[in-house]
Amino acid sequence: MQSTLQTVPPPDFDFIIGDWRVSHRRLNARLQGCKDWTEFRGTSSTRKILGGFGNVEDNVLQFPDGDVRAVAIRSYDPGTRSWAIWWLDGRAPHNLDTPVVGSFSGTVGTFMANDALDGRPIQVRFLWRTNPGFNPTWEQAFSADGGTSWETNWTMEFQRKET
Repeated sequence: MQSTLQTVPPPDFDFIIGDWRVSHRRLNARLQGCKDWTEFRGTSSTRKILGGFGNVEDNVLQFPDGDVRAVAIRSYDPGTRSWAIWWLDGRAPHNLDTPVVGSFSGTVGTFMANDALDGRPIQVRFLWRTNPGFNPTWEQAFSADGGTSWETNWTMEFQRKET
């Protein structure tokens, strides 16, 4: 049987490899019509794993009420040409979030999942923007109506740390 495995890792997340200062904006309540945001800082450090077919992002979220550690784990499936992204939060260290799955088109990556919020079904969307020449950004949005409308509830802007 001949192997059809991709041997060259995809460069999709190469833009985020390294160490970063992060500016966060998080909506205070989700899918409740809230308009109030909390802004805070953080740090992030991303390294390749799985021979470049994945990466791990180690985060410190500097919430106003104290620091929280969290990690994003990403892996690439050459068969589907898609990425899966899992989130593990130090406040719930045994609960790996439902992965969002998707891919990049040009400089924008779109990743989706079906999940639940307070017992009701929702869709989750992550958007990664590589922003060549500028700071990369990430945003999370939820939809409670099958994707007809979206509420962005968390944004991050990454600024590379000086070497």
